[in-house]
Amino acid sequence: MAHWGMFDAVPGDGDVVAVRPYHGDADPSPVLGNIPGSVRHRSRVTGPMVRRGWLEHGPGPSDRRGADEYVAVSWDELTTLLARELRRVIDRHGNSAIYGGSYGWASAGRFHHAQSQVHRFLNTLGGYTRSVHSYSLGATGVVMPHVVGTHWKLFARATSWSNIAENTELLVSFGGVPLKNTGTNHGGTSDHPTRGALDALRGRGGRIVSLTPLRDDVHGEHRWLAPLPGTDVALMLGLAHTLASEGLHDKEFLSTYCVGYDRFEDYLLGRVDGEPKSAQWAARITGVDADVLEALAREMAAHRTLVTVTWSLQRTRFGEQAPWMGLTLAAMLGQIGLPGGGFGHGYGSMNEPGLAPVPYPLPTLPQGINPTKTFIPVAAISDMLLHPGEEFDYDGTRMTYPDIRLVYWAGGNPFHHHQDLGRLRRALARPDTIVVHDPYWTPMAKHADIVVPSTTSLERDDLSCTRNDPLLVAMHRVAPRHADARDDYDTFAAVASKLGVAERFTEGRTSHDWLEHLYDQWRDWVLRDGGEAPEFDEFWARGSVRMRTEDDLIAFGDFRADPEAHPLATPSGRFELFSAEIDSFGYEDCAGHARWYEPDEWLGGPRASQFPLHLVANQPKTRLHSQLDHGATSQASKVHGREPIRIHPADAAARNLADGDVVRVFNDRGACLAGVVVDDAVRRSVVQLSTGAWYDPLDPEDPGSLCVHGNPNVLTADVGSSRLARGCTGQHALVEIEKWDAPLPPIRAYDPPVVRGDHPRA
Repeated sequence: MAHWGMFDAVPGDGDVVAVRPYHGDADPSPVLGNIPGSVRHRSRVTGPMVRRGWLEHGPGPSDRRGADEYVAVSWDELTTLLARELRRVIDRHGNSAIYGGSYGWASAGRFHHAQSQVHRFLNTLGGYTRSVHSYSLGATGVVMPHVVGTHWKLFARATSWSNIAENTELLVSFGGVPLKNTGTNHGGTSDHPTRGALDALRGRGGRIVSLTPLRDDVHGEHRWLAPLPGTDVALMLGLAHTLASEGLHDKEFLSTYCVGYDRFEDYLLGRVDGEPKSAQWAARITGVDADVLEALAREMAAHRTLVTVTWSLQRTRFGEQAPWMGLTLAAMLGQIGLPGGGFGHGYGSMNEPGLAPVPYPLPTLPQGINPTKTFIPVAAISDMLLHPGEEFDYDGTRMTYPDIRLVYWAGGNPFHHHQDLGRLRRALARPDTIVVHDPYWTPMAKHADIVVPSTTSLERDDLSCTRNDPLLVAMHRVAPRHADARDDYDTFAAVASKLGVAERFTEGRTSHDWLEHLYDQWRDWVLRDGGEAPEFDEFWARGSVRMRTEDDLIAFGDFRADPEAHPLATPSGRFELFSAEIDSFGYEDCAGHARWYEPDEWLGGPRASQFPLHLVANQPKTRLHSQLDHGATSQASKVHGREPIRIHPADAAARNLADGDVVRVFNDRGACLAGVVVDDAVRRSVVQLSTGAWYDPLDPEDPGSLCVHGNPNVLTADVGSSRLARGCTGQHALVEIEKWDAPLPPIRAYDPPVVRGDHPRA
């Protein structure tokens, strides 16, 4: 099982030579094509490594990270160095000086889950500074609990695709429903139903309106409206104004199930600032004609309408506003909790919304208790490292950045997720020590002082399942461990032993013992639920077992049916279209209700005179984040080895560009090379360059160097969404493009750094 699908692997010569998608998958992801050849790829870390400068001069800040050579050491040397450095930092600076910066996408397995492993290990030592929320959902994760009382249930208990296919008459999707993203689920996935559901919706006469600068954000027949990027909230306000001014809003729903609509309406109709947020007002901002907006609003009120907002809309400055305003618009229609109507957040963002949830707990490696209370919003890592001791606002509290001396990273590549990579590189020069567990020489591994060679999920046994998939899967090892790689669990157990906490970490169990233990715990839950599950050995031989799911859900259906018996977990128990709590924080960039804030970087602002193209840095369709960028599917999309950038024909002609040209994409933060794809599916004045190309600086010693491979995060601004959430804003940036006429520099992204010495085994 992988994040992008279930498959059978064909092993050969110590690797995987082919994969066959699971026969029960209606629409297998093409990203599976990146797996063959991945075990023995040249970018693998072949043994324990230590950066030469750190080994020779000891712990301390260094601007050589990312440009230094490495020294091969034995496993005993590596675990001794790790144990010694962890003890030094804890004794001298305390556990809050350790940042446990892992991310969750290293494996779909439940036991060999890098984030769980490193957090469990650090908790046995007394804890660590943690991060909260995610780059994908940093703004939503803070604002929506205030508004609807939950975060994860918006996705895990969303209205089912089957219900949408059968009942929705009009699907109005801000950000579209991109099939490329629905290939992925955080815990693995055995079926991909989105394409079929959209086809079924259209087959029975339902219609889809997609509001996005990219026409192919919805597959198949649909109506495409292309507002200026970043203006979705203004467009929603224009729709809402038409509903309110023409009496099309559901006053009974708003009074029964919501609080604060009157405060929002004062803003909407201009009673507060003298500026009605009419369709004409919205047209001036968005570029979509006022009569089109008015007609759409009337159509939404006349039909069973589902309003959806993709996650991408909140990965921007003021990103809290889009999901809040989407919910407000849906509440005005009064269809929340009805079959086929209401509000959805994340359809087309991952293969989770719309899939039936499992009603009982899943097998999970316990992480223990973290006694250290310091934390940061996940997208604030550069701020934390560059400004220790500085205060910042977050969700109504005033917090202080800790003084981080050791960064411990396992299972992630922040050079894909994080913004302004030059600033990130300067931030990573500040700690005393950076430790990275990784199977590959990713950009993060190349910035580490201590590099721990991890196995891939293909080289170990595990269990896989997720809260919105019916199958618990036995992940059988299909290839031997490559070179001198080890499972993260074995590494942590060895270091824990040298620190005297081995029993606390392992509980006396091997990896296989843990798999059986976690399965048996899960099996007890299934049996108590009245279900059936075989003993572990039978399950392992069978390969999978089916779990009970809650089918045909309607989001907030229980609340709609009886708001007193099923109140929301908000202060009022209802949808908070105006949040008195958020309003009390007094943030100038996040008021008590959804509203339009003009961003610094958009085509309607003064910065566009210097950088006249709006870059959409979205998720790639040929890989998950940056994973297996060297795989066949990802490589097939490259242009002269560079990440493709899509541009409208008129914008290409104005710059004398053609398909296959290599261009320099730049602004005042940085620059990268990319390969031109001319495409009229992109709005005028917009270019699209996906994230995930491995960062490859022309000059590794210069943090501001040109990325020759096409990583857009050299261009994005490292600012938070607002003082409320400080979420990631890496979706948008203003840029200019020019043809690259110089000789093309080589791609070195997948090449290991210079390594001195052999890999002694111990």
